[in-house]
Amino acid sequence: MGETSTTDASTQGVYSKPGEAFERDTRYITTRVTRDGEEGYPVEAGRYRLVAARACPWANRAIIVRRLLGLEDALSMGLTGPTHDARSWTFDLDPGGVDPVLGIERLQEAFFRRDPDYPRGITVPAIVDVPSGAVATNDFAQMTLDLSTEWTAFHRDGAPDLLPAAHREEMDEVMTRVYTEVNNGVYRCGFAGSQESYDQAYDRLWTALDWLEERLTTRRFLVGETITEADVRLFTTLVRFDPVYHGHFKANRNLLREMPALWGYARDLFQTPGFGDTVDFAQIKEHYYVVHSDINPSGIVPAGPSLGSWLTAHHREELGGRPFGDGTAPDPVRDGERVPAEHTPLR
Repeated sequence: MGETSTTDASTQGVYSKPGEAFERDTRYITTRVTRDGEEGYPVEAGRYRLVAARACPWANRAIIVRRLLGLEDALSMGLTGPTHDARSWTFDLDPGGVDPVLGIERLQEAFFRRDPDYPRGITVPAIVDVPSGAVATNDFAQMTLDLSTEWTAFHRDGAPDLLPAAHREEMDEVMTRVYTEVNNGVYRCGFAGSQESYDQAYDRLWTALDWLEERLTTRRFLVGETITEADVRLFTTLVRFDPVYHGHFKANRNLLREMPALWGYARDLFQTPGFGDTVDFAQIKEHYYVVHSDINPSGIVPAGPSLGSWLTAHHREELGGRPFGDGTAPDPVRDGERVPAEHTPLR
């Protein structure tokens, strides 16, 4: 989605338009994969492939939800490389640069099989219908909601309830603010085309982060006593904050690790199975610092920050709550889906 997962800029590497504030293109293929198939495609184990990029925060949330719910057997996953050109994300991590299930080199090919004249950015995450080779949906926000509600027949035993009905109204309010002010807010800072638009974006972002710092000072999770989709959505921005957003996007009032509640919360989630074990810091940095060449024309990828602090004690358990509620933690990461050891502090 957006400028970390799309190629909708007219020229590769041009993301900030002089004199303009950043406006995200939110037009997606809104077809859904549902239990009854009435929204376009029926849920079927083994029929679809989730195409994602570990570098992208919007795709990272789909990777986390798939893992927490235990959908690995029902929904296979293909991973692109951390960078893309003006056309598309590519499968350069796979032998021969070809996805072994879809048989394509570029995700663009699956979009063109859905619509030969597809006019917008080639985004991740995308769910591809394997028999036809066409993208079923790239609507990142609806996608994870459907994984929780429409794919229940294939959830693992002990899968957590990421959308608890008792908290859904509050969750929706929190997730809306997190998306507009934080998930997208860092991009408004980074892609601002004028001092005025940057200043406004900066103020909005830090107003929201201060609100979250206060909220998380007395509660372990964003909503209720367990991990929910709201936590997944915030985590993927927080885990990228110090390595990328603080410097590259000029969101630099202070570092995440200088905000006690948010830093403890982020470490709590990172150390929870299903979160940190999906995070590839090397790919994250390579993506932002290489692809956004108008912001970082040298293409130099910074060596830091040190990752060891992600594993330090957070003491968030003292606030109570049970991460998985009545469920259980997911099984260890499967072979073929592990983040390379040199790209993570987890061993």
